[in-house]
Amino acid sequence: MAFGLLFLMHRPLLCTCGRVELWHGALDSGNSQHIADWYSLSHVIHGFLFYALTRWLLRRQPLGMRLALAVGIEAAWEILENSPVIIDRYRTATIALGYSGDSIVNSMSDIAMMALGFVFAARAPLWLTVSLAIGLELLALAVIRDNLTLNILMLTWPVEAIRDWQAAI
Repeated sequence: MAFGLLFLMHRPLLCTCGRVELWHGALDSGNSQHIADWYSLSHVIHGFLFYALTRWLLRRQPLGMRLALAVGIEAAWEILENSPVIIDRYRTATIALGYSGDSIVNSMSDIAMMALGFVFAARAPLWLTVSLAIGLELLALAVIRDNLTLNILMLTWPVEAIRDWQAAI
């Protein structure tokens, strides 16, 4: 369903650069256009958080049903994230000045990354999931000066000092 809606929203299927990379580590126009990039880490953490939330709120429901709900929420976010209002918000409130949205391949990969995080959290001890989430956040912060925490903060309550620090790459 997300694939079809993104297609109807005229999102490009693949990177307009004409190639598909398994990993795109540069902070440039290829971000959110290939299979995985530094922001894929945040989608894994989405999975950890959705697992915790559904375990808390829907404990009696089967794991598969909770995963399906998480996939639906992540797919809805991918659709919203690629709407003009959110793309414009990224451009004005964050360091993503040239952000044009995700390719469909990247959006589908982001949903898969969330599912991987969800399944990992369902199988791993809590201490390991929390440690990995902190490690992924710190890794992204160190390498690209951005992570899920800063992304949420800058989208909802932009801080000029953080934007300036992030732009200093």
